[in-house]
Amino acid sequence: MSEAELIFTALAELSTRQIAERQRATGMAENKGAARAGGRIARQARRPLESQTGRPVVTSANYLPPGAPPPPAKLAVPAVKPRRARKP
Repeated sequence: MSEAELIFTALAELSTRQIAERQRATGMAENKGAARAGGRIARQARRPLESQTGRPVVTSANYLPPGAPPPPAKLAVPAVKPRRARKP
């Protein structure tokens, strides 16, 4: 993922969240409409950049530079012991 791809993804996510908040979207259908609108905003910003630079924003490359250590693995969540029922 390129730096530009990260930026446009962030733009789409921010736009989606703000639209959903403004519309007070609840449920899947309303949030889906906000997500489409947010994605449309990012697409309309991405296309002129691609035409000006002649390079695609979306790539199959990993954002990490070559030789960089992989991101740390998720920490395991310790198991929680069930509580004993209290006797009345």
